[in-house]
Amino acid sequence: MGNAKTVSLVTLGCARNEVDSEELAARLASAGWEVSAQGEKADVVMINTCGFIQAAKQESIDELLAAAETGAKVVAVGCLAERYGADLAAELPEAQVLSFDDYGEIGARLDGVLAGVQRPAHQPGDRRKLLPISPASRGEAPNAPWVPGFGTGRKRISSGITAPLKIASGCDRRCSFCAIPSFRGSFVSRRPVDVLAEARWLAGQGVREVLLVSENSTSYGKDLGNLRLLEELLPDLAAVDGLDRVRISYLQPAEMRPGLISAIAATPGVAPYFDLSFQHASGPVLRRMRRFGDRSRFLGLLDQVRSLAPTAGARSNFIVGFPGETAEDLRELELFLSSARLDAIGIFGYSDEDGTEAEGLSGKLAEAEIARRVAEFADLADELMAQRAAERAGETVDVLIEERLDSGYEGRAAHQAPEVDGTTTVFSAEPLAVGQLVRAVVTGSDGVDLIAQ
Repeated sequence: MGNAKTVSLVTLGCARNEVDSEELAARLASAGWEVSAQGEKADVVMINTCGFIQAAKQESIDELLAAAETGAKVVAVGCLAERYGADLAAELPEAQVLSFDDYGEIGARLDGVLAGVQRPAHQPGDRRKLLPISPASRGEAPNAPWVPGFGTGRKRISSGITAPLKIASGCDRRCSFCAIPSFRGSFVSRRPVDVLAEARWLAGQGVREVLLVSENSTSYGKDLGNLRLLEELLPDLAAVDGLDRVRISYLQPAEMRPGLISAIAATPGVAPYFDLSFQHASGPVLRRMRRFGDRSRFLGLLDQVRSLAPTAGARSNFIVGFPGETAEDLRELELFLSSARLDAIGIFGYSDEDGTEAEGLSGKLAEAEIARRVAEFADLADELMAQRAAERAGETVDVLIEERLDSGYEGRAAHQAPEVDGTTTVFSAEPLAVGQLVRAVVTGSDGVDLIAQ
């Protein structure tokens, strides 16, 4: 270890970034780098940044500045680095800024950083106009087998019993408020054989639940000529030896179809959990967002889900303060939330994103008014989520145990995704083990969290 090249890898943002970091870790390990735990002293600190909203951008910049103060070489990768490139490098001369195109040679890039080589920062381009990030575009054989630590393989950084599993990258939708397609590129599905191979590998690493992630999971397979590929893949994933649960995230309501609803609601081993990206419930606001649906259609979709799985989990995020949003639009959103019985609700205030259509819309609201609306709907969300949790009293739930507490155990039921949703505290007369899937009866709730026996 005395002469080892060490890199500390810090991951910010979403579960997709977690997968990217573990793929980077595998490439670095194969290039002779020792990947150290976050916070440990290292030769290089690499920050996998988030560039989604202003708060995430600021967090990324703060992390880069904090890393520079440690005296280590600092490297910025990820969405913020991809999106702003040379501008970020000019503002933060302490950091070497790399793009997604550097990932294939990340070991060599860090060798250069360690040697003091300063590469010119890339000039960001709209990735929708470039080749998508895929094995073929990286010069790898498109039909090569998935191998951990090689090519598109990964090296686990955490040792938890849950792990994200990327099924696709990029997005072809053109929501007026979202810049993600411009720096993540066009939608590209991974081959089912690779997804299954990675799931088996994760199970062999002790993972008991995989969370399928992408920018839009409902589009999986469309570029492979089979829009029903996710429905076909789910039973095979659920049958992977060692996995207890498969969960899907990032579902687009406008692309939900009866076969997919049924596959999620009724496939053994698949969590009946619907992470639906509603964003609003007012038809006029959704049109300006370049999205589809309204309060009636969204409630109808939830009715379809619950007709197949009455206790299914449902979560969504919502933007308030969108340009032109009226009191009537807010009333539509309030009525929807009050009827939808969602287990988890995220409320975000609108902010302009560089290069998006919404940036040029009229009817912008003052920041103070947006903050007021966020506070109002966040309070409503807290109340409704607590009510929904209380409704679950008496239900039988399957809980994946994640931690032993001083009294009882903490885990998650099928309607609770890792990190973003609530938890379930389980009390048991018999000792339980981390990683065990146990059946329990809900006896109470505390806000969004459940208590079960």
